[in-house]
Amino acid sequence: MKHSIRIILAAAIIIIGAMDAMAIEEATYKVLKQDNNFEIRDYAPHIIAETVVEGNFEEAGNKAFRTLFRYISGENRSREKVAMTAPVSQKRKGEEIKMTAPVGQRSVQEKWAVSFMMPTSYTLETLPEPEDPRVTLRHVPARRMAAVRYSGFWSEKNYLRYKLELESWIREQGLSIAGEPLWARYNSPFSPWFLRRNEILIPIKADTD
Repeated sequence: MKHSIRIILAAAIIIIGAMDAMAIEEATYKVLKQDNNFEIRDYAPHIIAETVVEGNFEEAGNKAFRTLFRYISGENRSREKVAMTAPVSQKRKGEEIKMTAPVGQRSVQEKWAVSFMMPTSYTLETLPEPEDPRVTLRHVPARRMAAVRYSGFWSEKNYLRYKLELESWIREQGLSIAGEPLWARYNSPFSPWFLRRNEILIPIKADTD
């Protein structure tokens, strides 16, 4: 009986993890080259909500996630217009924004900038204004990125390992790095480690193929 329960629980975790990975909008890109776990991608322009936090690699991600999640969960000033009704009442109502992937994290002057990509249905003008001044909205232009994909724990050890592998692969391809690396997470913190999709993304010069 206990063995059957364990099997059912394991199956449930796998199903939940798979749904978690597929149920949300992802960043749009075109794959230009693929070599095992390495890719060269052209990313479309997009908008992110970003916050900068202090702390070590793992702490920064957890701390920033809570701040950004509150923003998309309604801690914002909705700009929706409502038709006139009676009686007149007043209430500030936050707008919920659908979760997207990936969650990005990059180093900024000994701190960490963590970001959520906003759904493509929004523009900078239509996104609700964050109530928390630590959350900023900004436009990210189209860019070419080298990427490596891996699964496993959200640890600095894994990040550094795959970052070095990607940097080595970039040099082998004769490509030029054009910016700081970005750590991308595609799953929620509740996803089992073995089902997580993680990536390191490094900007490269677009005039090199």
